[in-house]
Amino acid sequence: MNQMIQRFFRKLAYISPGGSTLRPQLHRMRGVTIGKNVWISQYVYIDEIHPEVITIEDNCTIGLHTTLVSHFYWGPRRSSQFAGPIHIEEDVFIGPHCVILPKVKIGKGSVIQAGTVVSKDVPPNTLWGVAKAGPLARVTNPLTAEVGYDSFLKGLRPLQAQKVLHKNS
Repeated sequence: MNQMIQRFFRKLAYISPGGSTLRPQLHRMRGVTIGKNVWISQYVYIDEIHPEVITIEDNCTIGLHTTLVSHFYWGPRRSSQFAGPIHIEEDVFIGPHCVILPKVKIGKGSVIQAGTVVSKDVPPNTLWGVAKAGPLARVTNPLTAEVGYDSFLKGLRPLQAQKVLHKNS
């Protein structure tokens, strides 16, 4: 497909209504393999250069602002070392704001936690994500235009991991 038309369909799909109708159809027209009963939320970026190496099987949900990128290169050099397929098996739920990187297979029935970067294969029927967020450091100099980044960094005070004592009952 002509590169200009390809980009037009991707941008149209990015903002169009119809998460289970129009958006999947526009991506199919671009070359993405998409099964039945697939929901693609708004603002989902599906690779612009190699949509043909992306497969989304039946009954999947792709969350708001998720990115599926099947290549890492720029300029005239196109190395296959940095490109690869993305395969999302059936019944997968991908939460909002996730990034799915090249050469990744997400197994059947898996759930990807919101905000997760998936850089390796996910086994079937697995809840995949990062550990629960928590405090990292105490901020003594706020990160503002007036304070600046260097002062902010100098003012960070790392928190010590709290030891949890367990009683034997």
